[in-house]
Amino acid sequence: MNEFLFACPICRTPLTRGDATRQHCRSDNTLYECRDGIWRFLTLDRQTHFDRFMHEYQFVRQAEERGSRDAAYYRALPFADLSGRFTADWRIRAHSFNAFQRAVLQPLEHAMQHPLRVIDLGAGNGWLSYRLAQRGHLVAAIDLLTNSLDGLGAHIHYDTAFMPAQAEFDRLPFVEDQIDLVIFNASLHYSTHYETTLCEALRVLKPGGQLVILDSPLYRSADSGTQMVHEREAAFTRTYGFPSNTLPSENYLTDQRLRDLAETLHLHWKFIQPFYGWRWSLRPLKARLLRRREPARFAVITGQRWT
Repeated sequence: MNEFLFACPICRTPLTRGDATRQHCRSDNTLYECRDGIWRFLTLDRQTHFDRFMHEYQFVRQAEERGSRDAAYYRALPFADLSGRFTADWRIRAHSFNAFQRAVLQPLEHAMQHPLRVIDLGAGNGWLSYRLAQRGHLVAAIDLLTNSLDGLGAHIHYDTAFMPAQAEFDRLPFVEDQIDLVIFNASLHYSTHYETTLCEALRVLKPGGQLVILDSPLYRSADSGTQMVHEREAAFTRTYGFPSNTLPSENYLTDQRLRDLAETLHLHWKFIQPFYGWRWSLRPLKARLLRRREPARFAVITGQRWT
């Protein structure tokens, strides 16, 4: 399979390859390098823009003791959390992944009959990229963080290769119309403007390709989402001394927001609902009985352009 075709994240001009570790934009005279096995497509001004967010996010994740020094930990995800610290979280991710694999990935593999070009947006430690690469696909893992415990640097722990790249969702470093599958991996809710982010994903997606939204919180009522955000910010302030709201992220989805996006961007959404267990299924009923806000739902959401 051919490699990804890179484009300048500033002007979208196709990049010229200098050698195995350098790409050059002739239009902007900007050089992009691969260091420690990670392509660096975050320009200096955008690095500065994200510095505080990355610092706070990394601080929280380290305080939570995310990650491991053991390669077996990463290779077991999402089906087992060998650290034992976030078993419930990874159980949800495993159910979502299984539903995605069954209802989206396998039918697409069958239809395409060739390895897929996939972008894993919000790849974190790369577990999803690894699972897809094991199936023979060409995968780009995109994230802002590059540390080796919980960021793209964790690629060193895997025995099947994928391409880690530090980049932002709204300025993807790829030539248009080449990607078969764009996956927002528990990450779309970090977008500061859903239309902009989804338009950029659609730019690089091939005709007939699919968008997938995994594990972003979904509510029927925007009031519930807003309340969740306030609760989280208060908890972060108590625990860490800051609300972790440096970026004006949208933080959650609602059914109406998705309908509006579908109309604006000419998308058709399909919802696949994993079964997370009866206790999880009864959460909405329990919340109503106790007069609490509705709990977040999670679904595998696929999007395709209208034809």
